[in-house]
Amino acid sequence: MSRLKEKYQKDVVPAMIDEFGYKSIMAVPRLNKVVLNMGLGEAIYNIKVLDKGVEELTLIAGQKAVITKAKRSIASFKLREGMPIGCMVTLRRDRMFDFLDKLFNVAFPRVRDFRGLSNKVFDGRANCTIGIKEHIIFPEIDYDKIDKIKGLNVSMITTAKTDAEGHFLLRLLGMPFRQ
Repeated sequence: MSRLKEKYQKDVVPAMIDEFGYKSIMAVPRLNKVVLNMGLGEAIYNIKVLDKGVEELTLIAGQKAVITKAKRSIASFKLREGMPIGCMVTLRRDRMFDFLDKLFNVAFPRVRDFRGLSNKVFDGRANCTIGIKEHIIFPEIDYDKIDKIKGLNVSMITTAKTDAEGHFLLRLLGMPFRQ
């Protein structure tokens, strides 16, 4: 079992029950999934960028990334419906906890001038989305082998009902929020 999952079961669940007064352990909010998304708009002109992005996202997540396609055409971007424009990975269960452990304890400390995440990263339904500007903060990415620095979005989907519950859950798991 991963460290973060063990921490959730031993520390977070009792603390959430004390804080919010849940009647059952099954009522305690938990992480449902983590979605990593890398938008590669340059793939319209150069398809090799997409292959490299899929390869790098697969290294970061530890799971094969899938190519996402455009849902609608946008003439000003020379984009047609169905053209490949990005890649994504959905992580669940143990891989999700392993990735979050790596994100909180390895990747965030490597960000230059990192002072913590804003409390405004929640969407009103207790889900959290973070934008990472440089994918090179992950230890799997070899800096010498990349051609271009790419950004990615990390969305953490929880079963919490309110943003306060989701914030408390992620803070107890070790997510670095600003004070």
